[in-house]
Amino acid sequence: MPKHSRSSRRPRVVFIEPAETQVRTLTTVQVAQLDAALNEIAADPADVKTHATATALRDYQHAGVRIVFYATALGSILIVTYVEVD
Repeated sequence: MPKHSRSSRRPRVVFIEPAETQVRTLTTVQVAQLDAALNEIAADPADVKTHATATALRDYQHAGVRIVFYATALGSILIVTYVEVD
């Protein structure tokens, strides 16, 4: 029986407050760092560790970028709740 491969379709990323406000304060360089991190997360959101206090949330931290998010049940949308870029 053939194995089902993971879909190559990337999830849509949605920012909610306060993440939306946080993104508006970023510099062009920081936005580029954020975009790269979001692309990495979108490739496999389930691979990101769970948040320490809320198991439904995922907490991505790498190279000065922190993104707290959760994915919809089917994984088609990533909802970003917090953004931090050094």
